[in-house]
Amino acid sequence: MPTELSVGHTEPAGQHGIGVVAPFDFALDRELWRWVPEDISLYLTRLPFFTTPMTVEMAVACGDRRAMRRATRDVLTPEPAVVAYACTSGSFVDGALGEQVLRRTMLDAGAPAACTTSGALIDALAVLGVNRIAIATPYVEPVTRRLVGFLAENGVRTVSCEGLGLLGNIWRVTYAQVVEIVRAADTDAAEALFISCTNVPTYDLIEPLEQALGKPVLTANQVTMWAALRAMGREAVGGGRLLAAGLDGPVGIAPVDGPGLVAVPDPTTTSGAA
Repeated sequence: MPTELSVGHTEPAGQHGIGVVAPFDFALDRELWRWVPEDISLYLTRLPFFTTPMTVEMAVACGDRRAMRRATRDVLTPEPAVVAYACTSGSFVDGALGEQVLRRTMLDAGAPAACTTSGALIDALAVLGVNRIAIATPYVEPVTRRLVGFLAENGVRTVSCEGLGLLGNIWRVTYAQVVEIVRAADTDAAEALFISCTNVPTYDLIEPLEQALGKPVLTANQVTMWAALRAMGREAVGGGRLLAAGLDGPVGIAPVDGPGLVAVPDPTTTSGAA
């Protein structure tokens, strides 16, 4: 006869979700989870594989609207509260308008709210009241130059920048390399420092670097998860001045009930990524 089972545990707490669209080579899933409260799940999907090295051309391919629309639809089945595009270069390569078009594309695909890494960076700088930054990137110089241009379009001046010049395998960058490039990029003229690329590990470095430099340190994965959780009215787990700022300040995320502070154009009438 069947035996009645008793597990002796209550049901797990209900989960809320964040849909994450990442490039095909993204390797830091575990790092994203570290910023997330226990009752938040991450639903990750990846963009299609291609063989282009990490150049401007690859960044443009990562921002392809058709692929973004498809990936957004793929990640909607578990009903996330927000969809985040976790790629810095793919969201800044076509400038401020290109970033807005990506968010509009995600919303049109059904995302209840949408954010991108580069858009989240602009929101984070606004919250901290920062207008002049130093940037440390793993990229070759033409890609880093696109980031500088994107920031300028959003009223942020880059006072110093350093790049590792990598064309691939960015997830293999070590903490020691990150610290080295941050030291090279920092200058007294910078009000904050940004470490670009969601494939660069940074979680454990933010607070030590802020203490050493005496200024806010923002990173790609940090601002991405901060923005996605903020769209849900939640706070990220971890340290650093950005997270200490809580939920205050302007929001440029496209929320459930319409576009955010930045007007988001219709991608069918505006040229963006190929």
